[in-house]
Amino acid sequence: MKEISTVSETAPSDTASTEPAFDLFESKFKALADKKRLQIMHELTKHGRVCVCDLAEVLEMAQSKLSYHLKILLDAGLIQKESDGVWNYYWLNHAEVNRLLSEELCRVFRCSSDCC
Repeated sequence: MKEISTVSETAPSDTASTEPAFDLFESKFKALADKKRLQIMHELTKHGRVCVCDLAEVLEMAQSKLSYHLKILLDAGLIQKESDGVWNYYWLNHAEVNRLLSEELCRVFRCSSDCC
């Protein structure tokens, strides 16, 4: 499985290059920039750990299309997955979602205390 960096590991400091952090934020926000993926995340928020078969039924989506969207969310580190026999279960990675929507991102766009 692909190793995912968290937002806090790559948040830019005054001396570090911002490019890696911006790349990470871009991939995560691209994953969020889709109505179907937001619906998936909403269902996972409501129900916790959910089998892919149940998600497909609730979202009225073909399992192949759902798998495509789940992979994007997984690669962005926004959800987590566990296999149990033939079934895959997914849940929201609350820690990463909270970091993404946190002060860490906001500080990237704030002026220093010297300029504001």
